[in-house]
Amino acid sequence: MTAVTGSQLVGDPVDRVDGPLKVRGAAPYPSDVRYPGMAYAALVQSTIAAGTISSIDTAEAEAAPGVLAVLTHENIPDLAEAPLTALGSPPRFPLQDDRIVHHGQHVALVVAGTSGQAAAAARLVRIGYQETPAILDIADPDAPVVTNPWGLESERGDVAAGLASADLVCDETFTIAAETNNPLGLFATVARWDGDRLVVHDSTQWPMMERRTLADVFGVPEDDVRVLVPYLGGAFGAGLRTWPHTILTALAARIVNRPVKLVLTRPQMFTSVGHRPETVQRVRLGATREGRLVALDHEGTSTIGTEEANLEPITMGTPSLYACPNVATHDRQVRLNIPNPGPMRAPGTAQGNFAIESALDELSYAVGVDPIELRLRNHAEVQPGSGLPWSSNALRECYLVGADRFGWAERSAEPRSMRDGTELVGYGMAGAAYHWYQTPCRVRISIGRDGTAHVRSAATDLGTGTYTVTTQLAAELLGLDVGRVRVEIGDSDLPPAPQSGGSGLMISLGNAVHDAAATMLQAFLDAVAGDEASPLRGRRPNEVAVHEGRIHLVADPSAGETYAEILARHGLDEITVDGEVQPQPPAGMAPAGAFAAHFVEVRVDEDLGLLRIARVVSAVDGGRILNEKTARSQITGATVMGIGMAMLEETVFDPSGRIANATFGDYLIPVNADVPTLDAVFVGEPDKSTPIGIKGLGEVGIVGVPAAIANAVHHATGRRIRSLPITMDRLL
Repeated sequence: MTAVTGSQLVGDPVDRVDGPLKVRGAAPYPSDVRYPGMAYAALVQSTIAAGTISSIDTAEAEAAPGVLAVLTHENIPDLAEAPLTALGSPPRFPLQDDRIVHHGQHVALVVAGTSGQAAAAARLVRIGYQETPAILDIADPDAPVVTNPWGLESERGDVAAGLASADLVCDETFTIAAETNNPLGLFATVARWDGDRLVVHDSTQWPMMERRTLADVFGVPEDDVRVLVPYLGGAFGAGLRTWPHTILTALAARIVNRPVKLVLTRPQMFTSVGHRPETVQRVRLGATREGRLVALDHEGTSTIGTEEANLEPITMGTPSLYACPNVATHDRQVRLNIPNPGPMRAPGTAQGNFAIESALDELSYAVGVDPIELRLRNHAEVQPGSGLPWSSNALRECYLVGADRFGWAERSAEPRSMRDGTELVGYGMAGAAYHWYQTPCRVRISIGRDGTAHVRSAATDLGTGTYTVTTQLAAELLGLDVGRVRVEIGDSDLPPAPQSGGSGLMISLGNAVHDAAATMLQAFLDAVAGDEASPLRGRRPNEVAVHEGRIHLVADPSAGETYAEILARHGLDEITVDGEVQPQPPAGMAPAGAFAAHFVEVRVDEDLGLLRIARVVSAVDGGRILNEKTARSQITGATVMGIGMAMLEETVFDPSGRIANATFGDYLIPVNADVPTLDAVFVGEPDKSTPIGIKGLGEVGIVGVPAAIANAVHHATGRRIRSLPITMDRLL
């Protein structure tokens, strides 16, 4: 079994295997965890954005009913620094000193017998501040600037010469407001200590990282920390760091010697678990009169906390997007007194794509070429820079299939030329790409005498379908019905797995399952290697196949036996094997991530400036599709987030540094009335970089959607909007 071929289950739109548990309300989320004698914690947050704490009076809070402890920087023990992760430096831990660096910073934690008692006592903590002027504006000349923060700036060819020689140059600036991750499930942490062993239930996308972080901070071996998250109520990147409230909860549990639960409030979600940073981008495109790119210069500026780090390169994907001989990219970060940004679906790439694909649309009008044709003329047939062939690339097919499905041919090229009654009608499109990503991963599979398989790994399922597609893949490779495969994930005591983020988990996990399944087959063949009673005696893997829990000869399907028969005859309760993947770029080719083309129809009421999305069609090259239903859900869910980014979402900081709209009553997110018919179609072939041929789908569904909407707005109104969100006032 070197590849998945002739699949019967892989690709089928199987219903989510965890669906029944969820609809019964029986799926255990972190906020559902209960322990006998559990205490509850509530945060106290700063009311200034910059300065120091001059005084703390906790006496009234400590005397309040049920209060067990009030933790501040004045009484907590010293903790070790959290380690670096693959995403960079850990968040700043606020209770180590008296400094305030943003509004809403945690300044105290109250622990009490009930959640109500903790919340009431938290309001009794009196804090005095010595306030200093805060820096809150990305354009503030006093704001510290970090240039090339990740060492990822690049240059190919001679951009200055290319721009000088171009027949046409587009030079524009694009801005995007800060957005906040707003998963349905409030982030929660439950921590308990059993001697020196720490067990934490947490809203994390990366149990292994959190285990290491907590072990380092509290000075215990990693094996003495267990992180559990079998189910997570969404995250969109917010769960990729170990945030201070998690460490505080574990510390509180140690101090009061009881399990402690902390559930963030919705306003606290805005200040505690990151957000998509505000960005300003300058794009300079140089092209011939035929629209062929000769130069591309892309500058990206994003916001960051005053003493924090956030890996979010805006321009990283730009050099590989199009066949342009002269390309330069520049990234910088501006330090502000704001809660630290963090990953939010397609971090960096979603913003960078908006600027590039909007600029390309402008160029298409300048040269009088259809936007699709312009992209086809500049399509990267091989990876720019290296010249290597792609491991797969069906972006051309995405353009053509998507255009046909959308009815792009019906578009009138002239802006403001399409109308339906009082509404202006616009068609817009954008291309999209998201990078290839794979990390080491391990899986353990057991098959028992009952003929069922148990698959275990420390991966997580954010609700994207990891349980389901892992079940399908294991069932296919082991020759079992999906009902005879049980997947266990979300536990750091299981074999190590990477984060669920970056569109890379299923590539890593799936290929580890593939490796384990091949090892399992060999283990059963080894078990019968000297068994004269077995028709499989002495056979090699390429001579057998698996079907319905039975290993049989390829040449004679009637000759074989079941897993259960082999185990029983040899007195074995089960056979357990491990599988792993150590990512290696494919030889002689450039590993390709997912590609897509998004097509949008908008309606704009000319008198009211009211923008409405009428329909969206997304054509996606996702390699081999393991489950069409969950894959389509990934794309359509991300598209909804793209609609929010384009039209609605904006995290507003008032002059004091307070987030002014930190509730669902004030922060606008798409609801059913904002979401039209969403259509997703998959094109392309299995990717050649891995045995199972899949690509990540978590992020390519949002990349390109905001640009396609903005481009459609221009086609409808003749007005070029270069700033998101596109609100009514910008269309009046």
